[in-house]
Parts: sequence; structure tokens; C-alpha cells
Amino acid sequence: MDKTFARLAALCASVFVVGTSEYLVAGLLPEVGADLEVSQGTAGQAVTAYALGVVIGGPVVTMLTARLPRKGLAIGLMLLFAAGSAVSALAPTFTVLLAGRVVSSLSHAAFLALALVMATGLVDEDKTGSAIAAVASGFTVATLLGVPLGSLLGHAAGWRAPFWVLTALTLVAIALLAPVLPRQQAPAARPRDEIGVMLQKPVLLAVATTAVGFSGVAVVYTYITPLLTRVADFSPTAVSALLLAYGAGSFLGNLIAGRLTDKAMSQTVRGVFGGLTGVLAAIPLAVAWQPTAVLAVLVLGLLATATIAPLQGLIMRHAGAAPNLATAVNVGAFNLGVAAGSALGGLIVAAGALRFTGLAGAALSLLGLALTYLVLPRTRTGEHPDNPAVPTAA
Repeated sequence: MDKTFARLAALCASVFVVGTSEYLVAGLLPEVGADLEVSQGTAGQAVTAYALGVVIGGPVVTMLTARLPRKGLAIGLMLLFAAGSAVSALAPTFTVLLAGRVVSSLSHAAFLALALVMATGLVDEDKTGSAIAAVASGFTVATLLGVPLGSLLGHAAGWRAPFWVLTALTLVAIALLAPVLPRQQAPAARPRDEIGVMLQKPVLLAVATTAVGFSGVAVVYTYITPLLTRVADFSPTAVSALLLAYGAGSFLGNLIAGRLTDKAMSQTVRGVFGGLTGVLAAIPLAVAWQPTAVLAVLVLGLLATATIAPLQGLIMRHAGAAPNLATAVNVGAFNLGVAAGSALGGLIVAAGALRFTGLAGAALSLLGLALTYLVLPRTRTGEHPDNPAVPTAA
């Protein structure tokens, strides 16, 4: 087997495992709530805790480990993730579950940033974008397969079973990484170089757009299981199938957006945010009838991750030789959106307005659309902002 292919495959598999963890609880809220004696709204805060751990821990861990050899760091971050997953599986109380989720989250953004940067060093410069997309596709595959299958397993064998499987898969990923990753010394970029890139205005605006825009998706998706079971009257098995369809839409939408970004970055990201605003606003009506509820879930999945390629492409273009912190912070921005959206969704659910989470999501996506006019001002076709140096699907 080609060494480069094996290395990229091992990184992709590891990203898949890490990506599966983020939304795993979202498909298991009824089981977690019943077992640990908390409401479903409270159980959803396990998603919030994970997201906040990524937002805060990702940049901190990235900076603290900036001078460590890359291979050892990658394996160490995966071991930390495995420990957190095991704690979650064993959790006797909701507080311990939150602690396990936070431990896992500390490796999330740092590992993704490290995997993307390592991938670019494994290939020739003209194949950098393909390498990044190959590794980062692990997250969309996690949405497509990991989360729905985890939900099915949780319904059949209890909510702890998916966390045990996740722990085992993490150890398998480590076994794949250890023999194939090359030994790499720490990058030459100094911490102040990384911070300098992070403080560039286009990078800051892109991060803000990522956080605000994606929070609109999280308001609805964190509580999509009770929305579909209690309002649209789907069975738990049907919801798992819909989550699988949502993941397929996310995978396809990410690929399409990546190609469109190469041609027109501004139009792509604005079109996606406009579409998200529309579908989220329609959800309170769509869930009243099962066929329209299915359509809404499919369209939401198609658009949910389609903002990633243009926004991450912009950040990678400006990062230059110091991409680690900027990439980790942008990963954190998605999770900040998850945290803010899931927290707001929890308040809406607690207030008895589960059906109307889509309206809050639409307002946030509309704000994300407004921010795109600051981060990507209008340009003539062919000008630099619509031609990113590194198209990616991270």
C-alpha cells in the first residue's frame, strides 16, 4: 500500500472517530435523560459542554503543544480522547458524563488542526487541497454513519454502548496511526506568528461568521430527536433513519460546496446561508406533516456543512506558514456555534416551545448571512476572494 495513502487514511479514520463523538448524545437524549434522571433539555447540555471544551481547550492545547513532535502529539491527543470516552461510558451521574465529555473535547480541535496540517506535509504542493479534503471528510462520514449508527446502537443496547464502541475505535485508530505516521519535528512557526495570523481581520471575521451561522443549525439539530418523535410523531427507528439521511445530505452538500467554492466563494457561502435561513424558518410548519418533515431534514442536512469549505478555505489562505492556531480556532468556532445553539435550544425546549426552535435558528443564520458581506465583500468575477488558494472541506 502506498505510504501516503496509508497515512491519509489513518488520519481520516481518526478524524471520523473524533467527529462521531460531538453529536452522539443528540440522538440519545431520551435514554440519557431517563437513566441519569435529568430532563431532555438538561441532557442536551452534554452537547454544549463538549462544544465549550473544544472552543476553550482547542486553542489552548494547540499553543501549549506547539513545540512537541507531531507524531507523538497526534497519538497523545487520541489517548486523551479515549480516556474521556471511557469516563462517559462509565458515568454514574450526569455530572460525571459532563466531565467525560469535556476530557474528550480537549483533544478535538487540536487533533483536527494537527491532522489537516500533517496531511499537507505528506503530499506535493499541488495536491494540498485534495489531502486536506480527504482527511477532513472523516467528519462528514461521521455525520453520515457514526452518529446514526451510534443512535441505533444506543436505542438497542443502552446509551452507554456507543461510548464503549467509541473508546474501542479510538484505540484502533491509534494502532493505525502509530506505524504509518512519519516522525516530524515541531513546526518552525513561533507562537507569536500563530497569534499574528489569528488576529488578521479576515480571519477574525471568518471565525465570527462560522460561529454565528452554525449556531442556527445547532438550535434545531441538538433537539431534532424529540422534535421528530414528539411533534412529527416518528418512531425512534424512523428518526435514526432520518439522521442517516441527514448525514448523507451533509456529505453531499459539503462536496458540492467545495467545488462551487473553487468557482465563486462569496456566492456559495451566501447562497448556503440564505438557504439555511429559509429551511430553518419553515421547520415549525414542516414538522406538522411527516412528508414535509422528511424534506426539511434532508434539505437541512444538505446545507448544514456547506459553509465549511468557503470559510475554512479563506482562513487557510491567510494562515500561510502558521496555520495551526487559526485552524484550531475555526474548528472551535463551529463548536462555539454548537454550544450557543444547543444552549438556546435547551431554553426554548424548557419553555415548552420545542416546535419553534427553527425560528431562532433562522434568525441566527440570517445574521451569519449579514456577516458574509464583511468577510467576503462583493467582488468582480475572478478576483481573489472568490478563488481561495486552498479549497477544503474541513
